Amino acid sequence: MKKRTLASLEGQPLEGQRALVRVDFNVPVRDGMVADATRIRAALPTIQWLSGKGCRVVLLSHLGRPKGAPDPRYSLRPVASELERQLGTPVLFLDDPVGEEAVQRSRRMKRGEVALGENTRFYPGEESNDAELARRFAALGDFYVNDAFGSAHRAHASTEAVARILKPAVAGFLMAKELDYLGMALSEPKRPFVAVLGGAKVSDKIGVINALLPRVDQLLIGGAMACTFFAAMGHDMGASLVERDKLELARELLSRAGEKLILPKGLVVAERLSAGASRRSVAPDAVPSGWAAYDIDSETCRDFVARIRRARTVLWNGPMGVFETPPFDEGTMAIARGLADATRKGAVTIVGGGDSAAAVARAGVEDRITHVSTGGGATLEFLEGKVLPGVAALDDA
Repeated sequence: MKKRTLASLEGQPLEGQRALVRVDFNVPVRDGMVADATRIRAALPTIQWLSGKGCRVVLLSHLGRPKGAPDPRYSLRPVASELERQLGTPVLFLDDPVGEEAVQRSRRMKRGEVALGENTRFYPGEESNDAELARRFAALGDFYVNDAFGSAHRAHASTEAVARILKPAVAGFLMAKELDYLGMALSEPKRPFVAVLGGAKVSDKIGVINALLPRVDQLLIGGAMACTFFAAMGHDMGASLVERDKLELARELLSRAGEKLILPKGLVVAERLSAGASRRSVAPDAVPSGWAAYDIDSETCRDFVARIRRARTVLWNGPMGVFETPPFDEGTMAIARGLADATRKGAVTIVGGGDSAAAVARAGVEDRITHVSTGGGATLEFLEGKVLPGVAALDDA
């Protein structure tokens, strides 16, 4: 179902209105500094559009898991400082966004000014979707904008309940972009449509595999999850990560998928997970005893990349190996570069999930991908076909 977007407010009398915007500023903070501002930059178009229209822009976000009480480790103050740097203008910080003083400050803000409230999860009613807390959040705005796709799969007071109180409730530019691209991949992809799934466990991706199998032309499987499929085929995977309780499920998927499901031609194995460990490329049925698979091999890289380059739509979620530990990042980096090549040739390329997003950034091709999703769990749940509460609560188009 289509949702009303921020663009639908174009031409309406917005100047002086208070825009309450739920953003996803759940970013890594180290030593009082934001270590990765990707999610902050992703929200800038919505913030700047509203500010440019003369709105008083009040932002809400969570950070980490502070267990429903104030915790200095999870304060958004460092995020406010980074947001100031990104915007190039001062950002007002609201220490207690549900207090009466915050409401009064929101009314006194200059037109175009931006404020950021303290961590929504400092309040116990946030994660329980408490209606009273949502009413207190709603007092900060005259209309509501949800631009936090990464939090849309959670029914929280600042994402779901508030959208039913404060109207209009619309999707911000980032949220709309996420819904457009991910929705297109599921409903009307250009073909051939190739999905690349990696990561550690089949169990984490079973919903996505089931949802994608009828839709894709090819499903490429990498990462440790491939080892469970190989074990289901009867191969001894040595010390590799194998979900023994999912072998029957893997066999059923292999049978149902037929030629659509493409497994690695070979694996990079090592005696232990370290940069200096002895390693070699082996066939999937030749993993030495005591060794484990940590990446796809070069032949698989060539095969997977060739399939990606022939595609018109590519969806990637999950690394091909333990990419945090070079040299076991080679497969993941090859896939990232392959997606950039496919984009250059006219394909729509979509990267979802934190690890995959980090991989395209490390490979230096982030700006050569059609869309890099800011959602982790939300992306997976959307691809599984689940209803996202934070989206469902927004006004219908």
